[in-house]
Amino acid sequence: MVVKLEKDREGGRGKAGGQKEKDQSWIPKVIKKRVCTTFVEDTSSNGAQCQCGCLREIHDSAATGDNFEPMTVTKWDSQQHSSEYPTDAFGQLEFAGAGRRLSHFLRLSCDTPPQVIYNLMTTEWGLPTPNLVVSVVGGVGHEKIEPWVRNILRKGLVRAAQSTGAWILTGGLRESVSRCVGEAVRDHGAVASAVSQKKVIAIGVAPWGLVHNRQQLVNPQGSFPARYNVQKSTNDIRCLDNSCQAFLLVDNGSVDQQGGETIFQANLEDFISHQRTGIYGSGNIEIPVLCILISGKACMLERLDMSLKKTTPWLVFPGSGPAADFIRDLLDDPLAEIPSSQAADAVAVKGVNTEFCERVYEKVQKHFSAEAELEKLVDSALSIFERRALITVFDGEQEGCEDFDTILLKALVRASKHLSSDASEYTDELKLAVAWNRVDIAKAELFNGDIQWEYDDLEDSMTDALINDKPQFVRLFCENGLNILNYLTHGRLESLYCSLSDSLLADILLQRRLSERQSLAGSLPSVKGAAPDSTKASHTEVNTAASSMDVSLFEVSRLLQDLLGDVCEPFYYEALGLKPTMATRTAQKQLNKIQHKQHGTYREQYCNSPWVALFIWAVLQNRKEMSILFWEMAGESVLSALSACKILRELSKLESEADSKQTMKQLAQRFENLANGVFGECYKSSESRSFKLLIRKSPLWGGATCLQMATAADARLFFSHHGVQSLLSQIWWGDMERTTEIWKLILAFLIPPLICTNLISFREQEEEVITSGVYVRDNDSIEGNIALSMSDIPNSDEDMEELKTLKKKPKESEKIQPKRPFIVSKWRQFWYAPVTSFLGNVLMYFLFLCLFAYVLLVDFKPPPPDGPSSLEFVLYFWVFTLVCEEIRQTSYEGNLFFLQRMKKYIQDNWNKCDLTAILLFLLAVMCRMFPWSFKLGRAVMSIDYMVFTLRLIHIFAIHKQLGPKIIILGKMVKDLFFFLFFLGVWLAAYGVAHQALLFTYDPRPNWIFRRVFYRPYLHIFGQIPINEMDADKLLQPLCTDNRTEIEAGAEPCLSIYANWLVVILLVIYLLFTNIVLVNLLIAMFSYTFSKVQEHSDIYWKFQRYNIIVEYHSRPCLAPPFIIFSHLHILIKRHIRKIPSLKSQHFVLEVTGITASHLNAWEAVQKEDFLSAQNKQQKETDTARLQRTSVKVDSVLKQMTEIRNHDQRLRLLETQLQYCCSALSWMTEALSQSNVVGNIRPPPLQ
Repeated sequence: MVVKLEKDREGGRGKAGGQKEKDQSWIPKVIKKRVCTTFVEDTSSNGAQCQCGCLREIHDSAATGDNFEPMTVTKWDSQQHSSEYPTDAFGQLEFAGAGRRLSHFLRLSCDTPPQVIYNLMTTEWGLPTPNLVVSVVGGVGHEKIEPWVRNILRKGLVRAAQSTGAWILTGGLRESVSRCVGEAVRDHGAVASAVSQKKVIAIGVAPWGLVHNRQQLVNPQGSFPARYNVQKSTNDIRCLDNSCQAFLLVDNGSVDQQGGETIFQANLEDFISHQRTGIYGSGNIEIPVLCILISGKACMLERLDMSLKKTTPWLVFPGSGPAADFIRDLLDDPLAEIPSSQAADAVAVKGVNTEFCERVYEKVQKHFSAEAELEKLVDSALSIFERRALITVFDGEQEGCEDFDTILLKALVRASKHLSSDASEYTDELKLAVAWNRVDIAKAELFNGDIQWEYDDLEDSMTDALINDKPQFVRLFCENGLNILNYLTHGRLESLYCSLSDSLLADILLQRRLSERQSLAGSLPSVKGAAPDSTKASHTEVNTAASSMDVSLFEVSRLLQDLLGDVCEPFYYEALGLKPTMATRTAQKQLNKIQHKQHGTYREQYCNSPWVALFIWAVLQNRKEMSILFWEMAGESVLSALSACKILRELSKLESEADSKQTMKQLAQRFENLANGVFGECYKSSESRSFKLLIRKSPLWGGATCLQMATAADARLFFSHHGVQSLLSQIWWGDMERTTEIWKLILAFLIPPLICTNLISFREQEEEVITSGVYVRDNDSIEGNIALSMSDIPNSDEDMEELKTLKKKPKESEKIQPKRPFIVSKWRQFWYAPVTSFLGNVLMYFLFLCLFAYVLLVDFKPPPPDGPSSLEFVLYFWVFTLVCEEIRQTSYEGNLFFLQRMKKYIQDNWNKCDLTAILLFLLAVMCRMFPWSFKLGRAVMSIDYMVFTLRLIHIFAIHKQLGPKIIILGKMVKDLFFFLFFLGVWLAAYGVAHQALLFTYDPRPNWIFRRVFYRPYLHIFGQIPINEMDADKLLQPLCTDNRTEIEAGAEPCLSIYANWLVVILLVIYLLFTNIVLVNLLIAMFSYTFSKVQEHSDIYWKFQRYNIIVEYHSRPCLAPPFIIFSHLHILIKRHIRKIPSLKSQHFVLEVTGITASHLNAWEAVQKEDFLSAQNKQQKETDTARLQRTSVKVDSVLKQMTEIRNHDQRLRLLETQLQYCCSALSWMTEALSQSNVVGNIRPPPLQ
């Protein structure tokens, strides 16, 4: 099963790993490089160099031939003067001495389609799909970067990228801004976890011709990896930065020139901005792309204009350099009056008012005075101003790096608002917050009470949050206007299952069941094999009509049935229009007909229990936080947690990946702890209600009960709870007091008239809350602690009306539950208790073993006509009653099919023991009836007696001291098999060598077996024949070395040639077996004992439940008198059709207002448990340290603000002192001149 799953998983994911070189062999066929093919002379080099940057010698003869000289070419152009060839640089890059992981790299033409590169990065290179792309452009070369810009890049940008899962596009070289970004990413990787590092992806987009040591990357077959040496000097700005996970080396045919990558990077940003976020592009928004301008020269205006024409938003850092300062001055111009509807083309630019154009020209001349083509820069500036709504100016020097991710979010929202006039600003901001998984921003900015959200506004975001595993947003949406009852339809639930990852175990299992239904309907054999993306497309639509090629609720129901077993009825059958009793093949045919005729009209219906449906969906994906969230929302908390525990433990058995298996087991244990904790709160609140909770049939979980689900899930911790054991004890003792001594039970069993005396104490009928057949009104308060009965005073008008109805019809009530006489009542209470049935079976089983032993040892007569004896016939009848009881047990499994009942019966190991004993007994009886097989029958019956006797071990499992020891014994038997494996290997090795050294020739098979295995085994226990092994004590009997005589049966003689070697082997053998292996076995037994003994109470309580269920279902009489009970059951159940009241002890139907009260009470206890758990979590040292850390950060932030204010005040004081000095000087100068007369005295200080 696991091997098949692994094959399916590999088939879904494709080849990887060792086939990397072969997989990337297609790259040179698709992706090209550019090489200059026309020599255009550079006048400054006296004809020695081309304008592409290469020397004349590097160009081939065709490029420098005479046929090009007549042409008048003054400027080199990449499109005209270069040609494309297959790329010769791709693969993986290893930085020498960097000590970090490998980076991907690729040399590509500047005309390469961005779609090819994006698919290469996400599929071949394995980069995660981004939720945000930030392109940092600006300063180049040795341009100085301000300290506050470095601080923002290190603390603001990288932290925002980590919180959103972003790609950061940089220049890829160790120069200026790119170097600062690389240092920030490198510092983050040094302290962040592996998961956080995967969320920050730095991609370098650099010109190929500018990369230092680029020849180290050239390899036409690909480099895996290429070793790259970084130059350690002041001229290392052209070396690749080792902080990038991938490098796109754009080639336009030039060398040592900037700008070849500009057009390609703009096209790549535009392409990514049209892709969708989330798994398989499942998000409801396109990937946001934001460019950040830091510093920059005049050429950046053209780059900015190019991206703005592609509607890419920009964030500008003024104060960082010329280009950024110019953009701020341009946008802050007070004379700008351009109509917003004016187009941004050459004709529209001419219509701009002349005064504004002059001011723009002045600004260009001010910031870029050294540039020659000022008119071209002015045109670019005017075009940029036309799209100023896409530009956000961020004064980082004043605002700091705090909440930089919020700045990015608002910049993108502003741009999206400009692009879509009918889109709500808040909706766009919400979609971005969901894509980035920033619930803190959503709470602070969008769900602070100022905005009234409608259902339609949250629907798409809810789907995005569900698919991409964002439980905090799911909780936030449900708390702010989204009604889950109106959200989850059957069609949407199916679309959620279609969105599962291909490598997920649940998806593999669903696809397997879908293939079975498709093969029955004549469809394609596999969805994923025929159309890999069919299950992933359009799954976010609410009512999209799914075809038979998609996973339906039927496959989900089959998967849950396989995981939960026979505990629950099939899920979703009612919605699909199927009957629960249908066979699987019949249900598949019926479903295909329904989908063909009705086209899936059930998909438009709403789910009856949406929280449970989503809970199952999350558990199947092993999503911890999401499943716990839905568990909190769903009803029947105890049963839901136990069901999740069962599902996860079954999935862990099928999972082949070790990490996934471990997380499934941990989450299963977490749910078992939750079930145990909630039930503990319920038991403390009300004992009677908690008992009812354990045996209530659940309509949400297919009629299962908590006890049944806990048994199936192997929830030992849950069974060890005192409340569960209290219910089991109550059922075990029946109506008798739990303090009754065992000797009283034995005495009453042997002398039945003592039952009518006061020897046995019985509980009063008023205490019977669960098993009583009379009318009992349970009107506890939700927090009540009182078990009410008929004698309680009614507290409501409804209770009064029901009591009046009972008083009006006393005869009908008496007919429903007639009162039995005192003697009959006590008689039934005693004999119908499971403890009485157990005691009777134990006593009668001892009597049966005594009879069996007597017949086998004393009264086993010859075959007919001399035998069998009368006591042997009694033994036959006794075994016949045991067979009848085993047949009754198989028919007790409910409404299951015969094969299902037999499968469930055989799953129990003790039932296998019973079946083996009965079959051996039947074989022995048949053999003893014939003279030729009489001895064989006696031998088989002797073995059968051992099997029947070993059956006593199961009976004593109910004992608190012996029960755990039986479990220890069973585990020790498993350890013994491993020991026997090692022992068998050593026995065979020593035995064969021992036989070969002692006897030169002995072909007798029986003696070979005895001397190879049997005799070495006896050596372990000290039975060593020295006279046959030691030459000094050798006794030679009558023997021969003649092969003919030996083959005729004579005894072969011992060989004394290598007698010393036989003794050495004996010493080594005894040393290894008696010391090493035996001590190994003792150590294994000691470990098993200590492990089980540590949790012996838990093991015993879980085993005790199975014993109680078994004897609770058994008739009150023990074999052989049980035949009368079988006849009574046959008449009463199958002929008169009277149901059993004992079944209500473990299964109870609770409906109507009683069920509502019980669910509400359980929900209150769950909330109390979660509140106590949260309170305990807040008191832990980790939580206190986190709160202290937040407070310290707040204090540091305030101190930083105080320090900034202090600096500003000092600057202001300095300026004031300067002003005062200037005014004093002016006053003194004016007083000494004749310009102003002294009309009044000077002012006082």
